[in-house]
Amino acid sequence: MFLPDGEPLFMTYDLDPSTFLAQIQVQMPTYSNPIAPPIFQTSTFAAEDAQSFATMATEPLHAGFYTRYGNPTTRAFEDAVTALEGGGAGLATASGMAAVVATLLTFVASGEHVVAQRVLYGGTTGFLKNVAPRLGIEVSFVDQIDTAAFLEAVRPMTRLIILESPSNPMMRLTDLAAIADFANRAGIATFVDNTIASPLNQRPISMGVDLVMHSATKYLAGHSDVSAGIVVGSKEKISAIWEKAYILGATLDPFAAWLALRGLRTLPMRIARHNDTAMRVATFLAQHSQVEAVHYPGLPSHAQHDLARRQMTGFGGVLSFEVKGGAVEAEKVVSNLHLAHRSASFGSFSTLVVHPAAMWAGMMSAEQLRDADLPANLIRLGVGFEAPEALIADLDGALASL
Repeated sequence: MFLPDGEPLFMTYDLDPSTFLAQIQVQMPTYSNPIAPPIFQTSTFAAEDAQSFATMATEPLHAGFYTRYGNPTTRAFEDAVTALEGGGAGLATASGMAAVVATLLTFVASGEHVVAQRVLYGGTTGFLKNVAPRLGIEVSFVDQIDTAAFLEAVRPMTRLIILESPSNPMMRLTDLAAIADFANRAGIATFVDNTIASPLNQRPISMGVDLVMHSATKYLAGHSDVSAGIVVGSKEKISAIWEKAYILGATLDPFAAWLALRGLRTLPMRIARHNDTAMRVATFLAQHSQVEAVHYPGLPSHAQHDLARRQMTGFGGVLSFEVKGGAVEAEKVVSNLHLAHRSASFGSFSTLVVHPAAMWAGMMSAEQLRDADLPANLIRLGVGFEAPEALIADLDGALASL
């Protein structure tokens, strides 16, 4: 086919495919000192010889074989979070739930048993209640504030204890050191969701916990533009999780890893701002006539404030509060907020607000919502970087609508 002037519509090249590919092959320059790490946006890597290929294909956590197995950009993110948590190795995944599922399937098999605290992130609870039983895994749920209840729930076939502290959204705490001490002596692995605290406010591994998980979507990445998860622990345990994760395809892509790594660079400044703003907002709400209760471990009125001071160095940017009334009143307050966005998640530069009983109704039955102790009048707030005075004024105006 030709154009009117006789030029061919499609250009042709007098090159055989091998010559063409050789000409466009990119020769990567080697720089040893980039300030920002490069993105290895590649699906696979070349090996020098058969022995190298065999090593790459079989070595756990290898970062240069196939991106589903590992990637240098992802490894940089894993190593950074591992250092923050004080672990031996880390494994990044496509989401926090991917890290939860890969860990559970690594350490617990059909016929074995898990002890979990009753109040966990809704997705984790949904998996434990709706999926784990279909795999032949039994789960016992206990009150996280009752340390003795964990010990009493353990059976001979217990393989894993699943914790979250502070818990979402009631901001209750688990005595991590006490449970880790018992579990270590009993030979049971412990797994803690540390998302709400962040590694700057709490380091469970230093208290004896085996595995620490984050939904990196939240504070670690911090910009509401990444979905990611990570689990940190000993190299032996992380290698075992990797064996399951790469088969499941729970892979974090290199660009998302690069964005998460970018977020880590500002984590200290962001967490300091979140901590300060949340404390000021919680203090205001605790004194408001239209608020029945405020759940924030930094408040002296929090039932576990002494435990918070022992195991946390800061109290985070998430809080929840109960307005006077029920679900209708909670929805009215949320609808009358102007600075906060009604949105899932937290850890963002922007303040995010949800009505948990309404949000998690899609993941949990009415009975499960009651079991999780989610009051109909509860509102969860993940504070952002807006001026604390502006957020307080916005909340004051919304509460005045009641």
